[in-house]
Amino acid sequence: MTITDAPPRPTTRPPDRLAPLAAGWLGLWGVLALLATITGAGYPFGANDPHGDVNLLRLVPVDVGPPLFALLLLTAAVAALAMSRPTTSTPRPLRLLLAGYGWAVAALLALVVPDARVLVMLGYAPMLIIGAPFGWPPVDYSEVFTWPLFARFAAVIAGLLLAGAVLVWQRRTAEACLACGRGDAARGWTSPAAAARWGRWSAGIAAAIPLAYAVTRFAWAAGVPLGISRDFLTEMQENGAVWAGFGLGAFATVGAVLTLGLVQRWGERFPRWMLGLAGRRVPVRLAVIPATLVAIAVTAATLGLVANPRFWELAGGDGLNLATGPMLLWPAWGPALGLATYAYHLRRRGACRRCGRG
Repeated sequence: MTITDAPPRPTTRPPDRLAPLAAGWLGLWGVLALLATITGAGYPFGANDPHGDVNLLRLVPVDVGPPLFALLLLTAAVAALAMSRPTTSTPRPLRLLLAGYGWAVAALLALVVPDARVLVMLGYAPMLIIGAPFGWPPVDYSEVFTWPLFARFAAVIAGLLLAGAVLVWQRRTAEACLACGRGDAARGWTSPAAAARWGRWSAGIAAAIPLAYAVTRFAWAAGVPLGISRDFLTEMQENGAVWAGFGLGAFATVGAVLTLGLVQRWGERFPRWMLGLAGRRVPVRLAVIPATLVAIAVTAATLGLVANPRFWELAGGDGLNLATGPMLLWPAWGPALGLATYAYHLRRRGACRRCGRG
């Protein structure tokens, strides 16, 4: 019997499927924006959005928004399709143009189009899902799950798909591994040791900010008017808003604890009290994907928040108190969580199964 070495694994992947998927999603919404341009109906942003005062799109006139979105989405769809082609036949200036345009549109869709409602919906989702069979909270679900909200989630999906397509494209142009992105250059700040250092600082900041927010909401639920008047607290107790705030505070606390898990041992192996999973390795994606989505939602909410003149009135006026003060820290929350998540990924990804670098 002759024993031969196993053939080496290929260093390239089959044709990328992410770029065509991004192109299809972008093209679909581009066509819808084109229909809104022709019919004058269906545009869910700006003056057409009754709660759009915390969104940067309020600055775009309603008659300009639909054709602008149609142009951006359809050209981004074409760019995504172009990114699926081999890079050797594409001139370098065009490659840079495609990547730059792709990242710009992806950032617009994932960070600018959404606002605080996406983050709030993520926070309220557990209560809405669990309480729906029992009629609590007493809300009209048709007023919660609206067309503007759906359009915002669709924009986040489009932005993530396009960002993934651009990332793969850049790895191809850099002749890096398509699976892990590593190249032949020195890793420097992306090494596991370096990521462990700056990742601890990022995780600490990202956990402290939501905890500061949660303290006030827990105090209100306990009947302590922390940062607000007693009359206002009584009003919230009567209409049930205090318990909605408690739910958001609980969501923020769980998020803060999970954020700390990005730099703790129990974030790498399941703790002993988790029956059936104790001692097993935590899948990297199980931590990275949710944390990335929350970082995007927080950043999107913050952009809409800081664009509102009333936000800056809190910093220098009578509105600054223990209730509003934690909100001034929000601009650092999303970036800190994103960095902590990336550091966790760098520390735990190990050697690449495709290229062998590690």
